[in-house]
Amino acid sequence: MKVEPALTAPEALPRSDFSVPGMRCAGCISKIETGLALQPGIVAARVNFTAKRVSISHLPEMAKPDLMAAFAAIGFEAVALDGALGAGTSDDSHALVKAMAVAGFAMMNIMLLSVSVWSGATGVTRDMFHWLSAMIALPTVAYAGRPFFKSAWLALSHKRTNMDVPISIGVILASALSLFETITHGPHAYFDGAVMLLFFLLTGRWLDSVMRDRARDGVTALLRNTAPGALVIGEDDRTSWCDAKALTLGMIMIVAAGERLAADGIITHGQSSFDLSLLTGESAPQQVGADSLVHAGTLNMDAPVHVRVTAAGAETAIADIARLMEQASQSKSRYVRIADRAARYYAPAVHTMALLSFAGWMVAGAGWHQSLLIAVAVLIITCPCALGLAVPAAQIVVAGALMRAGVLVKDGSALERLAEVDFALFDKTGTLTLGRPEPTNLGEATGDQKAVMLALARASRHPLSEALRRSLERESVKAAVVTDVSETPGTGVSGIFEGKRVALERSDLASASGALSTTLTVADAGPFQILFADTLRPMARDTVDGLAKLGIASSILSGDCATAVAPVTRALGITAQTSMLPQDKLDAVARQTRLGHKVLMIGDGLNDGPALAAGHASIAPASASDAGQNAADIVFLGDSLAPVTTAIRAARATQQIVRQNFILAIGYNLIAVPLAVMGMVTPLIAALAMSGSSLIVVTNALRLRGAAK
Repeated sequence: MKVEPALTAPEALPRSDFSVPGMRCAGCISKIETGLALQPGIVAARVNFTAKRVSISHLPEMAKPDLMAAFAAIGFEAVALDGALGAGTSDDSHALVKAMAVAGFAMMNIMLLSVSVWSGATGVTRDMFHWLSAMIALPTVAYAGRPFFKSAWLALSHKRTNMDVPISIGVILASALSLFETITHGPHAYFDGAVMLLFFLLTGRWLDSVMRDRARDGVTALLRNTAPGALVIGEDDRTSWCDAKALTLGMIMIVAAGERLAADGIITHGQSSFDLSLLTGESAPQQVGADSLVHAGTLNMDAPVHVRVTAAGAETAIADIARLMEQASQSKSRYVRIADRAARYYAPAVHTMALLSFAGWMVAGAGWHQSLLIAVAVLIITCPCALGLAVPAAQIVVAGALMRAGVLVKDGSALERLAEVDFALFDKTGTLTLGRPEPTNLGEATGDQKAVMLALARASRHPLSEALRRSLERESVKAAVVTDVSETPGTGVSGIFEGKRVALERSDLASASGALSTTLTVADAGPFQILFADTLRPMARDTVDGLAKLGIASSILSGDCATAVAPVTRALGITAQTSMLPQDKLDAVARQTRLGHKVLMIGDGLNDGPALAAGHASIAPASASDAGQNAADIVFLGDSLAPVTTAIRAARATQQIVRQNFILAIGYNLIAVPLAVMGMVTPLIAALAMSGSSLIVVTNALRLRGAAK
């Protein structure tokens, strides 16, 4: 007896995750979510189309084999996952490449053989070329057509249909009729049409597989930031290495300087500075000590500390961010392509049209052979290759143009979404700014002070010391002779210069601008406060102004404090929200979305990952973290922010070409289909017409080669 969802809340039930590689279109999403919910013991099912993954809420007594049987009952193959974030399987891109290469090579050779037939070869010569074509085509169809044949058979065996059914029928019938024509010494064979059809379809499927693989990389890259394990202190006071998956609450980890944490916890002993930009985006290292909460993936910079584990594995803050990224990408992956939305109507419409054509010509007295040729021609000529290429052809051309301009488009569909954006949200550190603090007042220091600063800065790997060293070396400052140099974690670096103690120490002096600062202290002399600022990216103001001209308002989401963000807001003339955690940024994107805006998120940090995934479109600089780059749709190279507006203009131009391509593809079908139904088109001409329509669409797309200028 089926349990009603209203009686059992899905969130209160066990959840199991499965990979379903056979999901192809929006119709599959509906069939899986609806069909599984009707199976006994299953309360709810949720599809993540990007990851080709299904999460099922079910009764406790349901085991994995029972759930996999439920998938089989509705006609899908499923693979049980261990629940790990980022896990999953996808179409085997390598297998698709092999099939595409085989089909392409065979197509070219068969077309060469067909030239002789078209040129007037007859008799034994024509039969020889047909047999040579058959020997190439039949193994090619059997090998390269497997992705379509398997999907079609699985659908038919469960009394349903999909887009692969008419494709498989058309290819098989065209090949069979061609073989029949060859055996009976017929004048025409259509091996070239069958193989050409497979090549174009495999190309489209491979491109789709590559895009989906890239869309899944963000979560995997994010989780790589956690340490694989930790050195823990046992009950006998001995230390041992413990894998991150085996860490449990209450364990004491010893985290050395330069190590990342494998779990969330509270410091029980020691003090240090931690790089928390992973979670907060705060550019400056933060001082931590006893009772401070620290998180998995953050970096201990200065000194060893002991940390008591409070959350491990899937319960850590970084795992929460990964889940947010996965959920956010899922929310925008449903029903986004016109081809997907039309899939449920395409197969039955084509089948019906081909069947009616066959029946009509049989009634008209054409005979089974001629009637079947016409039906096959209808199946081939209605192949949605031109319609399917209308979008990706334009996207590929403009992606190449943008790449030459230093803008990398990772997901072709992002161009469609980018063209629609009307509100831009920027992260500050590393996005609007370069993320590299630089000293701003060294001109006020004396020559001796600069020499001492350089000597001390060279002895430390603190980010501010590194920035100070780079600036002084650019000025060709010569380092002073400083002896007895030592560094105290959390405090600074000190030494002896001409018998006096000198030090670069954490500043206790307040900066009026809220800038980062450190202090040079020389015994018997007043302290010199060194101020640091994270400079704006080149073209930042021009980019914000350019977005405004395109009708796109801008604002800042930053994990930094208000005083650190204020100089940027003044320079750019836009508003800001500060001290934001990853969930806060995600909420801000959702809030703007509820207000009806199409949000463009531009960020670089791991803490921006969920917001980048949730935005209608997203952009990250090449200096972004791996997770930030993978979560973003587009990555730009170099320091300048100008590529943001360049990409938007190119995306809008792409949409104009896409609309033209749709008109061309639909116009082709309006002309070609009636001709095929009327028997005026052979399967070979149908394949050529299908290829010709694709060529027209691609040629029109090539006009976008200069879109990024």
